[in-house]
Amino acid sequence: MHQTTASTCCYCGVGCGVLIEHDGTRIHDVAGDPDHPANFGKLCSKGSTLHLTGDIAARGLHPELRLGKALARARTDWDSALEHAAERFADAIREHGPDSVAFYISGQLLTEDYYAFNKLARALVGTNNIDSNSRLCMSSAVVGYKRSLGADAPPCSYEDIELSDCLLIVGSNMAYAHPVLFRRLEEAKARRPQMRIIVVDPRRTDTCDLADLHLAIQPGSDVALFHGLMHILLREGQIDRDFIDAHTEGFEALDALVRDYSPSVVAERCAIPVEALQRCARLIGDAPSFLSLWCMGLNQSTAGSAKNSALINLHLATGQIGRPGAGPFSLTGQPNAMGGRETGSLSNLLPGHRDAGNPEHRQEVAAYWGVEQLPETPGLPAIELFEKVRAGKIKALWIACTNPAQSLPDQRGVQEALATCPFVVVQEAFFTTETCRHADLLLPAASWGEKEGSVTNSERRVSRVRRAVPAPGEARADWAITCDFARRLEKRLRPGQPSRFDYERPDQLFDEYKALTRGRDLDLSGLSYALIERIGPQQWPFPAGSEAGTPRLYTNRIFPTATGRARFIAEPYQPPRELREAHYPLVLNTGRLRDQWHGMSRTGTAAQLFGHVEQALLGLHPDDMAHRRLLEGQLVRLRSRRGSLVLPVTADDRLQAGQAFLPMHWGDRFLKGLGCNVLTLPEHDPLSKQPELKHAAVEVERVDLPWQFFALVEQDVQSRFSALRPLFEAFDYASFSLAGRDRPALIIHAAASQAPDAAQLERMDQLLGLDEGAVLSYDDPRRAIGKRVRIEAGRIVSLRLAGETAARDWLKGLWQSGQVDAETRRWLLAPLSAPPGETVAAVERTLCNCMNVSQQAVARGIAAGMDLDGLKRELGCGTSCGSCVPEIKRMLARQPEPA
Repeated sequence: MHQTTASTCCYCGVGCGVLIEHDGTRIHDVAGDPDHPANFGKLCSKGSTLHLTGDIAARGLHPELRLGKALARARTDWDSALEHAAERFADAIREHGPDSVAFYISGQLLTEDYYAFNKLARALVGTNNIDSNSRLCMSSAVVGYKRSLGADAPPCSYEDIELSDCLLIVGSNMAYAHPVLFRRLEEAKARRPQMRIIVVDPRRTDTCDLADLHLAIQPGSDVALFHGLMHILLREGQIDRDFIDAHTEGFEALDALVRDYSPSVVAERCAIPVEALQRCARLIGDAPSFLSLWCMGLNQSTAGSAKNSALINLHLATGQIGRPGAGPFSLTGQPNAMGGRETGSLSNLLPGHRDAGNPEHRQEVAAYWGVEQLPETPGLPAIELFEKVRAGKIKALWIACTNPAQSLPDQRGVQEALATCPFVVVQEAFFTTETCRHADLLLPAASWGEKEGSVTNSERRVSRVRRAVPAPGEARADWAITCDFARRLEKRLRPGQPSRFDYERPDQLFDEYKALTRGRDLDLSGLSYALIERIGPQQWPFPAGSEAGTPRLYTNRIFPTATGRARFIAEPYQPPRELREAHYPLVLNTGRLRDQWHGMSRTGTAAQLFGHVEQALLGLHPDDMAHRRLLEGQLVRLRSRRGSLVLPVTADDRLQAGQAFLPMHWGDRFLKGLGCNVLTLPEHDPLSKQPELKHAAVEVERVDLPWQFFALVEQDVQSRFSALRPLFEAFDYASFSLAGRDRPALIIHAAASQAPDAAQLERMDQLLGLDEGAVLSYDDPRRAIGKRVRIEAGRIVSLRLAGETAARDWLKGLWQSGQVDAETRRWLLAPLSAPPGETVAAVERTLCNCMNVSQQAVARGIAAGMDLDGLKRELGCGTSCGSCVPEIKRMLARQPEPA
């Protein structure tokens, strides 16, 4: 029977409302919730395909345990699994103390899950060793808000994006990272062309296409830019002296500091024209309302805290805070990174925006939880935590809903750490992640659409997450796993005492947690599941007795500091920790793709999300390609001081010369060699402890791998993927992706200096379904060439080209078309790129994922004279999430003007 359940998207921090269409057993489709105030019915390409990302073959269905590092895991039951875990943690705590264990959790957990883990670590175990992957994305914003404004509270609402007269977007490809918000910005700009948009980004991204001014600064020079803008605003008298005198402190020190940041000095340091710097300052200074938006480009830096505070300084100097269309607004990377900050799920925080280092705060929480005291020893933030694991100081590590074996920098060190730790528990929905390989105990968790709870989005709005279908197999909700483990650990650490973890429903955890916020800056004591059901998602503060949430903070110009004043922070520009030099002359930047999410544990199960970008490609400026004599698609070795990767290179004129770009999503599962973070460095901001994932010195060189391999196979994609992936460890290069929509297929590209042995190829053929049946084959052992094509019902269902892959694109195109006639069949194994007289038709690249419109179809439409509206009308592209519109506009702009 058809049913609809309202929930919240599990991807970025926009927090879009989603309507789940299901039959009570299986999710069939999703749609945007028109009543949700974050998205009003819109979804991006990722959110609109949520129903396609539940491949059961990628999911964990039963607990798995191994009793020794050299042994394989075996299926076990929940009781045995959690009893074993409790015994191992209790042994470590008794023998080595509470700080010998640690918990590493995730911004994709629900608030109730977060709270359960916090109480477990601090009230029961007695350690502050609990940190979140939000350390990698938002901790610099936390420091920036707390230092400058007194509390970690983004003061704005999404409607401010539509109301602002001048928006400054810094370090965010908003068009890819927060597409639904970007659509709102596009629509606002169309309604009010006088709105001015400034984008600061070393790359010319899709976000820049909407900008009135793009400042392509040198990577890492943001603090210099902000101080330079402050210098000009001061010189031109475009500051609000009354606001500064009445509501701030520390201005004199900043005034003295920025005198040294003259336009000429800053323009040279940032590598931008003086005129562009001056125009930027003028746009900000003249604007009736000024809003800034930022994301990882500011936060993921050794100067992340300084960048955040220097940007907030501009708002304080101009009085642009606490009113419509104005304020500093960080865009959260994960769906519940805000909930993690609120519940204290970073090693230095406690619930209710309290500090673990504050004795008064510790005593407040200890009294509420009914324990004598909370631990005083500082906890380990992510980078330091895994360094301690590597050093053997952590004896038991619990990882939940995150993939550090892909996402943390300096992956060689992380892999060593996980291999060193005596006992690793991984609590995860998808058993295919890189981290799961290291689990001694693997616990299956419920995923999106299968669990209940709440999340907080970037504008402080608390929304409900609702269960539509049961979790598969024996998977359980994260809070339930955590509390079950905690009860078992209690019996060992405090026998005979009543449990503090007797929760039967997630709302009990929410109601207990919210009381810890009463009277705090984030007071949400008036919220409940029932109230959200009645009046919809609400923004905090929402104290008891409230009728509605709070759209903007600091409207009264009073800040939650000791003096009630906001603080100017005066810190000089510091260059990035790792600079270019002769052996590493390029700067590597990492970022997002339009249709993928984080380490692809979820999006990597939906074939259509690979249609826009199929595989990992290193982007270089054409001049850098020419200097190194590299050709499009050639394999190169990309190396830093920490490691190297082999992957194809592509020319990208939206980069500056001297810079390289690699999407962040590719881990070792999809790209052999430990993925992109084998290159990045663990250096981190001294205050926020957030690592510098956006800036690494690298070099690129051509690599010759004469033996090439290509394979494609339909059916049982995830299980085949898991079985085939280990067979490519000996290859110099191996890349895995998916393709297709109605008929998903696994795609493998690989290369090596020499051919593997025949037995390995035979094993591959078995897994590819090419070892028997209607298979065309050709072998030339002398030249190490072998080809196989399986045809069923007149179409290709599997193929393998080894040693010679000239026909790769043609065969993939034939598979995509779905038909192979008798004449074509004669040429399937020929050493040609296509049969005589035929040209190789380019494999259709998907431009619009929502409506399945290819780039070639758009190009044909443009050639026929269609404009953007015509393309939308005739092809449907750009009419759903709109993420393809910037690229379509660029294609239109490249067409010659009609005579």
